[in-house]
Amino acid sequence: MIRLNNVSKIVRSGSEELTILHPLYLSIPVGQFVAVVGPSGSGKSTLLSLVAGLDYPTTGDIRLAGEYITLMKEDELARLRGAKVGFIFQSFHLIPSLTAYENILVPMEIRKVPKARERAQALLDEVGLHERGHHYPSQLSGGEQQRVAIARAFSNEPAILLADEPTGNLDSKNGAHIFDLLIKLNREHATTLLLVTHDHVLADQADRVISLNEGRIVEDRETRRAGEWESGRTAFCPPLSHSPTLPLSEEEEVA
Repeated sequence: MIRLNNVSKIVRSGSEELTILHPLYLSIPVGQFVAVVGPSGSGKSTLLSLVAGLDYPTTGDIRLAGEYITLMKEDELARLRGAKVGFIFQSFHLIPSLTAYENILVPMEIRKVPKARERAQALLDEVGLHERGHHYPSQLSGGEQQRVAIARAFSNEPAILLADEPTGNLDSKNGAHIFDLLIKLNREHATTLLLVTHDHVLADQADRVISLNEGRIVEDRETRRAGEWESGRTAFCPPLSHSPTLPLSEEEEVA
């Protein structure tokens, strides 16, 4: 579902080159929940931006939902993201002049999704905001705004969900609630979830934790939840193979 092959990111700072991500190899199969942790400046958000196609790697190629996004032009990337990728950000990015219901509805109306109004209401219900759909973002708590953002991210039924510090602006109670909601949606919709977080306690609820430091993968481990994920996988999901240092063979590739 997600594959990075020899991917690096180097930027110029004045007369010097700064390596944000050293060459890495990474494979994430369908339906897996992966948390990426590491200190500030370790390359977590850069990794997420590269996977999303919001930035281009200096070297290597990235395959997303079976397509090589590093070969795509921006309009092609936009179509792929609209069809297969959902985003959740730390700062919510809701449209302040639209109600919670409208924030979820508008992206579907733009894409002319059938029965968009019914789906928008169903998503509000799924994130526990049945009675709050007519409220504007300024009338919602931080946790409620993030739930609207999650519902909007699921409006296109994405195969892949990318989340950058989605609990970073929330207190511990609301943060835990949002995290539980992400796990629920990941399990029920079989959505591949790649999440960046500073919270190691929350990260351990994922199937797999990847630790970055100074642009390198320093640890890639499965958690105790991985067994639960493995037992619930469907037949088309091949065995997990992931090496932070060695490229994958074609037989190991997850389309």
